[in-house]
Amino acid sequence: MHLSMWTYPWDVQDQGLAGTVAELRDRAGLNTVSLATSYHAGRFLQPRSPHQKAYFPEDGTVYFQPDEALWADREIKPLMARNVAERGDMLKVLTDARAQTGMKVSCWTVCLHNTRLGMLHPDHVTRNAFGNPNYYNLCPSSPAARAYVTTLVQDVSTRYRPDMIELESPNFMGFAHEYHHEKDGVGLNAEDDFLLSLCFCAHCMARAQKAGINAEGARKTAHRFIAAMCEREVPEKQFPDFPEAGLDAFNAHEDLRAFLAWRSKPVTSLITEIRAAAHPETRVVLIDLADGWLGGVDLKEAAGACDGAILCCYCMEPEAVSGIFRNARGIIGPEKFLGVGLRVFYPEMENGDALAIRTRAAISAGANGVNFYNYGLIPEKRLDWVKTATGRLAQLA
Repeated sequence: MHLSMWTYPWDVQDQGLAGTVAELRDRAGLNTVSLATSYHAGRFLQPRSPHQKAYFPEDGTVYFQPDEALWADREIKPLMARNVAERGDMLKVLTDARAQTGMKVSCWTVCLHNTRLGMLHPDHVTRNAFGNPNYYNLCPSSPAARAYVTTLVQDVSTRYRPDMIELESPNFMGFAHEYHHEKDGVGLNAEDDFLLSLCFCAHCMARAQKAGINAEGARKTAHRFIAAMCEREVPEKQFPDFPEAGLDAFNAHEDLRAFLAWRSKPVTSLITEIRAAAHPETRVVLIDLADGWLGGVDLKEAAGACDGAILCCYCMEPEAVSGIFRNARGIIGPEKFLGVGLRVFYPEMENGDALAIRTRAAISAGANGVNFYNYGLIPEKRLDWVKTATGRLAQLA
């Protein structure tokens, strides 16, 4: 069974290879490291680091050494983080040490969530119904953005031969996503956020129209709802059964409903191209949420285009986790990999028992892997919570 923990390169650098393996494999009972190999900006509280209690990684950089020849004719190119030159290539360290450590290596790869690249390439970011850019989200319909992601996966998988690549954000992102100092005095509700997240960039409009969709009609409908939302004194629900009804919540608006149904096509085709570009011996899986349709993900199509999926079940009760995985296993079939993502955050998890109950709920309902979040963001003693969870899974075998 795949048992992993999402980990940053600077965590491995701080703890050293031997220390990282001792904690993840021996103390926590894991057999895989999911290492960030392409990542976005943030501010991280690092309780484990002896020196960096607050850390600000470079925005939109990669944590491996790209093959310059492979990128020569690409419009959008990666930037290697200074961390790699200054403190070492941890992906190489971990992959080279697999025979010694017995730990598999998965590349946790952020795909289209990249503000640095979005600012450099504004013609390739998502745009709302008013034409305003979302610089943090390269668009999955953009040929240049698609070439960037497929080449990224080709590069890292052929040079380092990881056991797995985990794709984060190969899809459309929400409007609210912890961008630096986001301001919202309106009080957006879920449907408002969704409407603002819909992309009507030139690439999406052209692709949708080619597929027979009235993209301009859909844009005008979304434009009208957003404009009305901005005029209200306080927020109001316009779609009573959103998000529970999924796309059917928009059945009264034919053009918008058809556009939303089409929206999964560029995402699925991008994942198909990523799988084709990756080394054949490296598994490729999607990281997603239970309500991934909001970002244009059709779980059946997306999992069918690659080797499976990891569904993050944050802030959920065990019964909800069980329901999600029974449903997901039924959707993707028995052969595909299906993992659960769980945070080891307090108070979301009160103790090891709470983590173990949710882990077991997912596995009993059809999951065959677990990713825990996140090695460097939690106190050392919480590794024992992970051990409680993995230990109880061993009892199921």
